[in-house]
Amino acid sequence: MPLFEKMQKPELMHLLAKNINMKNTFLIIMAGGIGTRFWPISRSANPKQFHDVLGVGKTMLQQTAERFEGIIPKENIYVVTSIEFADLVKEQLPYLHADQILKEPQRRNTAPCIAYAAYKIGKKHPKAKLIVAPADHVILKEEAFKLRIKEALETASESHLVTLGIVPTRPDTGYGYIQYQPSEEVAKVVKTFTEKPNVELAEAFLDSGDYVWNAGIFIFSIPTFKKELEKQLSRMAEQFDEGSNTYYTDQEEEFIRKVYGVCKSISIDNGIMEKAQNVKVILADIGWSDLGTWKSLYEIKEKDEKQNVIEGKVLIFDTEKCIIKTPHHKLVVVHGLQNYIVAEHGNALMICPKEQEQQVKLFVEEATKVGIEFS
Repeated sequence: MPLFEKMQKPELMHLLAKNINMKNTFLIIMAGGIGTRFWPISRSANPKQFHDVLGVGKTMLQQTAERFEGIIPKENIYVVTSIEFADLVKEQLPYLHADQILKEPQRRNTAPCIAYAAYKIGKKHPKAKLIVAPADHVILKEEAFKLRIKEALETASESHLVTLGIVPTRPDTGYGYIQYQPSEEVAKVVKTFTEKPNVELAEAFLDSGDYVWNAGIFIFSIPTFKKELEKQLSRMAEQFDEGSNTYYTDQEEEFIRKVYGVCKSISIDNGIMEKAQNVKVILADIGWSDLGTWKSLYEIKEKDEKQNVIEGKVLIFDTEKCIIKTPHHKLVVVHGLQNYIVAEHGNALMICPKEQEQQVKLFVEEATKVGIEFS
């Protein structure tokens, strides 16, 4: 049995605290997305990261922050979000100071998001280590996750950019893939990144045995990140560095508004990780899902004897392999469905075959045309 499975939580926390300088380690939670594919629950004014999608009494954002208990002090948690979601963040994480909520005036993908946080935190803590995590991912094995984070922080001490890789269980075309150099080392050298391959390529990746899913979780020191940003996206580095005197002041918001008006929109994967020569990946069995679609929620939820996932006041007849999520105050009767999504929230009800869930963005566009507010 692996060591982390034998440990009790206090023992694990002692091990983590002993090896990590928590005061100089910061968490950046990226919480600015809309999550269109999770409509009708995820709306433009209240996206999925602010919902209790799993039905556990906590939102995705709250679960993400709590996952780092014992690693990151609350005063070292920063959330980067869209300016219109700032109040939602404060409501759900009330212990955050205003300086810990970074408000993006426009969506510019993950590279500017991370650069903003890194340059701001770096003003006061120039040698800090950063953990970057999305606000809407599921991690079921949290103790194993914390140990992988510890290993990643240790690797980041050696001037590496580090990411977590999930051993694939199927040839999924919705995830990015990382190819690594097989070795006995915990942190393995990354060879290539591939974004969302076709089915044939995904099957080949699975068969090869040296590819993992890209979890979108990154760990590095601020000096290492800045060095790579200057090398790969030099103009962006200049733009955020120019505001060093405005961070933590009343001038910060206006400066960021100007920067976001002109900076490049690009992901950290495309802009930095794919080009850098000092990237390592740590293989992680942590019960991970990016929870990007209804089908992904179906896969991780507990199912009944007919392989249905049901949340709400629902009566089913001759129904199998469906995910049904409806309001608890309304009785819903479902008869004769197989492999369907039935989801209702607010003013919208969606009924769709699971295999056609890629059409959700089209549904949103059409719903908007007929006057159903996406928000």
